[in-house]
Amino acid sequence: MHKSKYLSKSIPLPTKTRLSVITRIMPKTIKLTKGLDIRLKGAAEKKIEQLAPSHFAMKPTDFTGVFPRLQVKEGDTVKAGTPVFIDKYRENLVFTSPVSGKIAEIKRGDKRVLLEIRIEADGRNERLDFGAADPGTLSREQLVEKMLVSGVWPVIRQRPYGIVANPDHTPKAVHISAFDTAPLAPDYDFIVNGQGRHFQTGLDVLAKLSNGKVNMNISSKTRAAEFTSVRNADINTFSGPHPAGNVGVQIHHIDPINKGDVVWFAGVQDVITIGKLFNEGTYDASIVAALAGSEVKKPQYYRTMRSAAISGMVEGNVNPGEQRYISGNVLTGMAIRPDNYLGFYDTMVTVIPEGNYHEFIGWALPGFGKFSFSRAFFSWLTPGKEYKLDTNLHGGERAYVMTGQFEKVLPMDIYPLQLIKAILAEDIDLMENLGIYEVEPEDFALCEFIDTSKTEIQSIVRKGLEIMRKEMS
Repeated sequence: MHKSKYLSKSIPLPTKTRLSVITRIMPKTIKLTKGLDIRLKGAAEKKIEQLAPSHFAMKPTDFTGVFPRLQVKEGDTVKAGTPVFIDKYRENLVFTSPVSGKIAEIKRGDKRVLLEIRIEADGRNERLDFGAADPGTLSREQLVEKMLVSGVWPVIRQRPYGIVANPDHTPKAVHISAFDTAPLAPDYDFIVNGQGRHFQTGLDVLAKLSNGKVNMNISSKTRAAEFTSVRNADINTFSGPHPAGNVGVQIHHIDPINKGDVVWFAGVQDVITIGKLFNEGTYDASIVAALAGSEVKKPQYYRTMRSAAISGMVEGNVNPGEQRYISGNVLTGMAIRPDNYLGFYDTMVTVIPEGNYHEFIGWALPGFGKFSFSRAFFSWLTPGKEYKLDTNLHGGERAYVMTGQFEKVLPMDIYPLQLIKAILAEDIDLMENLGIYEVEPEDFALCEFIDTSKTEIQSIVRKGLEIMRKEMS
């Protein structure tokens, strides 16, 4: 049951919320009605092309809360699993090279902030051997040590704060979301095919790291036996529109996070990476990533590696013109250049048109080709239509207006607008009472998308989480 959010007497627990809290203890089939599916053109065709990327970039900025200390210098040779940098405040937290090759460049920004460690692959993909082992025969301490030394540990993250999990903590539960409802998101049923042994081993490891349960959260549409027949995990079934696939929403409806709780989570391919470490004894950074979007000529899947250059996917495969390249999905991803690199946790690249144009009296046009949540345009008459959307804001930032729309797309028992205002005011007590520990920026992505005030809500939420993390540390 929620406690931390409703401590303030000025914020009563509504009847509707009270009923939804009670229904969480019912069997693990959860149907969500709040949310919004955004149908975009350019879904990836279900075929996989093998890539052999030659350039990689380890980006400390991918890891929230990590203060990097370099372990290499330009010109050094590395193998897959060689330490590249560590966290200066948690020296056992090691980040290792995904491939063998040499350190080509160390890129720094303002005030010498470490931005990228660029690696030029040698094509041999030699890996350090950390020794294969049966997780069932190892203690929790031995499991953690192997994952830390190899550089596999950072694939596990924790809530609150969305940071790399602290190996010194024991979570009350571990969650894996086996489906993604974001626009053009990859199909994990397709990706996991043939990886069942590694996926199960990864689950076995996670089961020994937690005192609680491993929650395997699947969609009502999930058919992959690798997900539906797992051992050492509780299977929870979700249905409903986006953000039903967000792990934060799933945690909220299964076992909410209160002050002092620690919950770990990992993605499907993160679990496979853990499994490969114990089955094969090496750090295998290979993943399957989707290239999608209306501006992609042949959207499909690619077998590549974490932190790899995306040039092999997009070169000659994107329509001419000014395009927005995104590492991740259109709601939460990071804008990058076509010669940049895949984010460590990202499993897709999206390409859509830039929106740097002005539309004269666009608000007065019928807008049959425009997507609208509020039914401002007649496009709501064709709910199954796919859209070609760009990055245009269709207006400028303005003062907040109480519309009641955020609550329609956020299937969590919190007050989103009040929480955002509490963050802007840096009111720590109110942020706690309003559920700051339960959320991540991605949970507010739809609120940002439909926001009539054009506010960068995800940045505000991240700021709030950083305030709380510093306050609690």
